[in-house]
Amino acid sequence: MKIYNNNEPTKAEKKICHFCDMKMDKIDFKDVYLIKRFTNSQGKIYPPKRHGTCTKHQRALAAAIKKARTMALVPFVVK
Repeated sequence: MKIYNNNEPTKAEKKICHFCDMKMDKIDFKDVYLIKRFTNSQGKIYPPKRHGTCTKHQRALAAAIKKARTMALVPFVVK
């Protein structure tokens, strides 16, 4: 009978950046469907660990979301 040890670290699979995978250089702030994918139901930006975005694209994504909020394409706060 094999005894399982819960103290052993498990390997989590590495997430691949969506934008690197699709070879997207620029993130368009007018693409509301893409922006909503990276925000939660309250309108907050997900951390990069959640979707596996790289640092470069996470910064560009945050800038695009903030620009879309200013242009009223995406709400600042959802009630």
